[in-house]
Amino acid sequence: MTVFLPRTALLTGVLTVAAVALSACSADPDASTTEGGKGAATATTADAAGGIGALAKAAKKEGTLHAIALPRDWANYGALMDGFTKKYGIKVEVENPKGASQDEISAVTSRKGQDNAPDVLDLGSSFAQSAAQQGLLAPYMVAGFADIPDVQRDSIGRWANDYGGYISFGCDARRVQTCPTSFKDLLQPQYKGKVSLNGNPTTSGSAFGAVYAAALARGGSFDDIQPGMDFFAKLRKIGNYTPVKSTAATIESGKTPISIDWDYLNAGYTDQFKSKGVDWTVTVPSDGKFSQYYSQAINKDAPHPAAARLWQEYLYSTEGQNLRLKGYARPALMDAMKKAGTLDKGAAAKLPKVSGTPTFPTETQQSNAKGVIAQSWG
Repeated sequence: MTVFLPRTALLTGVLTVAAVALSACSADPDASTTEGGKGAATATTADAAGGIGALAKAAKKEGTLHAIALPRDWANYGALMDGFTKKYGIKVEVENPKGASQDEISAVTSRKGQDNAPDVLDLGSSFAQSAAQQGLLAPYMVAGFADIPDVQRDSIGRWANDYGGYISFGCDARRVQTCPTSFKDLLQPQYKGKVSLNGNPTTSGSAFGAVYAAALARGGSFDDIQPGMDFFAKLRKIGNYTPVKSTAATIESGKTPISIDWDYLNAGYTDQFKSKGVDWTVTVPSDGKFSQYYSQAINKDAPHPAAARLWQEYLYSTEGQNLRLKGYARPALMDAMKKAGTLDKGAAAKLPKVSGTPTFPTETQQSNAKGVIAQSWG
């Protein structure tokens, strides 16, 4: 079964977004007001802010976009941040680039009204839904919002899928004699101390996806993630699982020779390690095909509301979506861009080959699965 975890649920209700106070250090108290006196903090579309040009001018006055947990080597964020800065002259500040989805939400709640609160969020699907339920997100619909599949966006624009990928096995073929191709393979004694995750599934969207994938491989379903929990408990018991968080540094040093992670991250490592003598191979497991999108959202109380909205427009533009593709991630607007003839075909041809028709778990199924993990993960 191929699964797209879409940050999905069609949540109801309407958020009323209050105007956001600007950073105390800003020299211009009206920096987030666009030409014509329209406030960016309450704008739900670029047109509502006076158009992209007016939004860009207001964002330029703000001068900064503040984000958390955006590594440059994750889904081509480095190129996206550089492209945004080059195009609009706005500096992108990233705090704690190796942080997880929960770190972003915690920063929003703990720094409300502060200058160092994050402007924008990149969240695993279940975390985006939680943030929307907590009333933390501002409704905003980018120019291409209608072309994002209905099941991959919030009905009032509090979040929308941006890019996704499949859970995969990355394997250092120099240190592992035979790389695994299925979750069943991971139970073999030759993998003792070699299997890792990119974080903790209670806080990391990729690790959460790995447990869900294992559940599907072991007879579970959207409604039953317990087989995935049982699988990792068994991996721990037999000594195959290592609690070391997999990163580029741990892979290069040999501490995590098998990493269960998104295919776009593992594929990116393959390119990164070529010059360092690491033979990093990538396989989508045959018995647990699971895919998830990551969502974009705006902090309801963003210190730089115009820059936050302009950043969203850039991410979902043709340029932004093709940059995702060049980082081996599948852009949310991929089908629409194919129809429009704007998709980078060369980059699309390099994506890992996966068969199957994606299906989607409901918000309730994801929330229940998250609850099971929270109660039982050691």
